[in-house]
Amino acid sequence: MSQYLVNRVKEEAKYLIHTKKTIREIAEYFKISKSTVHKDMQERLIKISPQLFQKVREILTEHLEMRHIKGGEKTRQKFLNKQVS
Repeated sequence: MSQYLVNRVKEEAKYLIHTKKTIREIAEYFKISKSTVHKDMQERLIKISPQLFQKVREILTEHLEMRHIKGGEKTRQKFLNKQVS
C-alpha cells in the first residue's frame, strides 16, 4: 500500500473520530467518493491501524443505528407537510 494511501486513510479516520461526521460529509470534505471512504474505513484501516479501526467502527455503528430514526422523521415531516397543503 502506498504511503499516500496510508496517510489518507489515517486522516479520514482521525477526522471521523474527532468530528463524528457521516461518510457522506467525510467524502465531501476530502473530495473523494463515498465508496472510497467506505472501502478505506472498512477494509484498509484495519490493516493500517486496528486501534483506529475500533474507534471508527463504534462511530459508524452508532450512525447506522440512528439512520432509521432520521429517515423515519424525514418521512413523517414529508407527510405532515402534504396534509397541510
